[in-house]
Amino acid sequence: MGVKLNCIELKGFKSIDSDGQTIPINDDVTVMIGANGSGKSNLISFFQLLNNALTGSLQVYIARNGSADTFLHYGSKETESYSARLLFSNDEATDEYSFRMSYAAGDKLIYTEERITFHKKGEVQPFRHTFEPGNKESQLIEPQEGPQKGAVNVLCYLLRNCRYYQFHDTTIESKIRRGCYINDYKSLKSNGGNLAAFLYHLKKADGEYYDRIVLYIKQVLRQFGGFELKPSVENRNYVTLDWKEEGDDTVFGVHQLSDGTLRFIALATLLLQPPKYMPKLIVIDEPELGLHPKAVSILATMVRMASEYAQIIIATQSPQLLDEFEERNIVVVEWDRWKHSSTFKRLDSERLKAWREEYSLSELWDKNVLGGRP
Repeated sequence: MGVKLNCIELKGFKSIDSDGQTIPINDDVTVMIGANGSGKSNLISFFQLLNNALTGSLQVYIARNGSADTFLHYGSKETESYSARLLFSNDEATDEYSFRMSYAAGDKLIYTEERITFHKKGEVQPFRHTFEPGNKESQLIEPQEGPQKGAVNVLCYLLRNCRYYQFHDTTIESKIRRGCYINDYKSLKSNGGNLAAFLYHLKKADGEYYDRIVLYIKQVLRQFGGFELKPSVENRNYVTLDWKEEGDDTVFGVHQLSDGTLRFIALATLLLQPPKYMPKLIVIDEPELGLHPKAVSILATMVRMASEYAQIIIATQSPQLLDEFEERNIVVVEWDRWKHSSTFKRLDSERLKAWREEYSLSELWDKNVLGGRP
């Protein structure tokens, strides 16, 4: 069994108060549904923060996303720090990464606590290592010497494999619609900015997976005849996302794809890529945006296929997606107006047993039986 993320504990982070929330993560698919402002996007932004922390660009990310106050529950006057704990495990061991970031002068957040724990099954005492406090960037990415080196390397690998994706920006100026460097194909970028290069490489090296992606795109865009992926005439180091219609040699540019179609192409590429390239945990924010209801159903099929190789977390407002998964996959996100905090709760299958004899999950969502409605 591969190492899986079991849960995330957050306290004082954005819409989550200092009492904290333990957010359960399924081994396969976790669908988080809630109204606008419930806190789904704040959990998604936590994975963005992690992705930036593991590249040494945490302070840049904080500065670009509204300053340090933005990351603390009701700001630094109300909450001076936030903390996080991520628990990974398999049949052999448990790995834990925890940290606390506190408000500092100059509108900064600094690490006042950072710790790793490795507990091999059968051993009485776990191995723990606590880093020195007061750092602006995570110490995980610093060169390590000593007994903690192995555990740090494992946790870095696990955390770097928790990848966030959002393909919302499909404007004419967006990176996903531009040409990209032809050799930028190692992994699909979080905004799809190297989509053309990634597909170009798949077509050459992993044709079976490329053909499957094209097949699923055809289910949504009936006239789609495949991609025309060639180095640009102006610059052989760049490739653009050109395509053809079925039975026609006319080449169309990426600018002739609708926003919804382009997002679906990016999602299909992400979820149907070869397992050897796929992150171990994929976090997707509102993948249903701009998709036809039939495309949402096909999206759910691709998510289930990808979950054979990766854990998938989806934040959504789509009741239709609920009907594509089981009760155990659903986590309802609500805003507790009395505590002024977000809550994350699994569905209570026993409580819903009688309801489920007559109603689908989407119908129960509409009736506000599941909670989470505005």
